[in-house]
Amino acid sequence: MGCNLAIAGVTGAVGQEFLKILEQRDFPFDSLKALASSRSVGKEIECKGKKYIVEELTRNSFEDIDIALFSAGGARSKEFAPSAAKAGAIVVDNSSAFRMDPDVPLIIPEINPQQIQKHKGIIANPNCSTIIAIVPVWPLHKANPVKRMVISTYQAASGAGYPAMLELQEQSRQILEGQKPSCRAFPYQIAFNVFSHNSALGPNGYNAEEMKMVNETRKIFDCPDIAITCTCVRIPVLRAHCESINLEFTDPITDEQVRDLLSTAPGVSVIDDRENNRFPMPVDASGKDDVFVGRIRQDESIPDNRGINLWVSGDQLRKGAALNAVQIAEKLI
Repeated sequence: MGCNLAIAGVTGAVGQEFLKILEQRDFPFDSLKALASSRSVGKEIECKGKKYIVEELTRNSFEDIDIALFSAGGARSKEFAPSAAKAGAIVVDNSSAFRMDPDVPLIIPEINPQQIQKHKGIIANPNCSTIIAIVPVWPLHKANPVKRMVISTYQAASGAGYPAMLELQEQSRQILEGQKPSCRAFPYQIAFNVFSHNSALGPNGYNAEEMKMVNETRKIFDCPDIAITCTCVRIPVLRAHCESINLEFTDPITDEQVRDLLSTAPGVSVIDDRENNRFPMPVDASGKDDVFVGRIRQDESIPDNRGINLWVSGDQLRKGAALNAVQIAEKLI
């Protein structure tokens, strides 16, 4: 049985990925309403071989809609998602607008699907970096509670949407042709460069992306005392984030045990070939559903074999955003 589906922000990078994933997973819908800002009205999009005309996202867009997938930015989510929920739709929101609201479930289906049914009309999709980090950490945490996480991210341009991806391509051409790169989507040159994540800095010196990872992980794990510290960085890669993750466990754990646990973990693929120095790369993860994990090794600076290092790569537009939301919608039907 299908549902009446709406996509808010359908013309953006994540919106376009929604369409691909709905088709690839044969998500059952009877109708699809394509919604975006006024400047995209009248554009044509395609899903499952059928064409749809983009309509303007308004408070009145959600009559008879069962599920609304939102990826239109936090301001639009705050403005329009409550109207969608009031009209009877269940909103799965990809922005940060509702993630830390105690009345809104924050869901990764591999981790806390039981929380979905506690929704009051809105379900939040976590931050992309949070999802990619903790899908592989969760099965380890279940087996042996994690006391502390130290995470460094290497985040692709896709995290800032299509304009940022186009800017990386444009700047690369400009620099290779001897021109000065133009910056619009990012405050600094992204091509051939690395810089601290461009989200706002708080009074503690951490940026918003870093604090999202801390607070969202604690909420999803239902573990407010877990110690987490993050450093988030932008790198010149089109899509698929990478992360270095250091874990301190309650009890001893070996790298072989970690490899065994991850080899059967849902949503995880292991690439850990020490002999050939072959570990996960963005080219492995781009366009793929799983989070790829490798460089699994003991942290010899933590006593009693309680420390493990991991390296992960995951597609920010898929598992980090659109796929996770569609998996939530699949649970709803």
